[in-house]
Amino acid sequence: MFFTLIEWFARHGRPLPWREPGCCPWAILVCEVMSQQTPVSRVLPRWNMWMERWPEPSDLAAAAPAEVLVAWDKLGYPRRALRLRECAVVVTEQYGGVLPRQREDLLALPGIGPYTADAIIAFAYRERSTVLDTNIRRVLCRINGTALPPATLRKEEIARAEALVPQDGEEAAQWNAALMELGALVCTSRNPACSQCPLVAQCQWLAAGQPMNAAPRKPQGFTGTHREARGKIMAVLRSAHSPISRADLLKKSGLTESRFGEALDSLLSDGLAARDSAGTYQLPAAQ
Repeated sequence: MFFTLIEWFARHGRPLPWREPGCCPWAILVCEVMSQQTPVSRVLPRWNMWMERWPEPSDLAAAAPAEVLVAWDKLGYPRRALRLRECAVVVTEQYGGVLPRQREDLLALPGIGPYTADAIIAFAYRERSTVLDTNIRRVLCRINGTALPPATLRKEEIARAEALVPQDGEEAAQWNAALMELGALVCTSRNPACSQCPLVAQCQWLAAGQPMNAAPRKPQGFTGTHREARGKIMAVLRSAHSPISRADLLKKSGLTESRFGEALDSLLSDGLAARDSAGTYQLPAAQ
């Protein structure tokens, strides 16, 4: 199964810049953080701009939080941008600007969870780790006969995935990357292109007739949500050239007072917005 998948990846994998030989671990981390719940098509231009502007952790560490949030633009979940900057500060001050390679050290960095740590180990340092993003989980679950993975990662799922990862570090990195690409391009959540799948012979889900045997999930909407309200306020703050009054912020956001107040309070609490002594609002100037 390994060689079949790697051969497919060599022919069909997208030529993404963070996959190029010599791409530094920090650049790969930036990609991983940006790619969380965000399509590659949206990440690619932002990643290129980001790496040109802040190629090293020390460059990002020296940037103002407001500058970082403006550059993040509409990637979504802007807390990721601030955590990435905080991570850059720690890497610069404690690790001499070099991203650590030990899992426990990576997990201690701001904004880095188990998936991101394992991805850095695999893709940046080419060492053995079990990478489990949404795409990989879906592929492996279908191989084992289930349409979709469970909502939360379980111990047995981790153990099953780990047993398939090659022992050699370079092969493990290739395996993880190829599985991820297969899930992104072929074994998609909806309308998978099974006729194009290199692992079709191993897919128990296809052999069973593609049963809808996954736990039902409630679709996640966006319109009318708290996240949408936060995004509208952040859009106004990013475009403002000077501090803005609450009344103007409310008007330009287009929100009702009830949605606006709750969203603004949460942005202030998260450090994504700041209120000055004059009672006006802006992006955070420093942290």
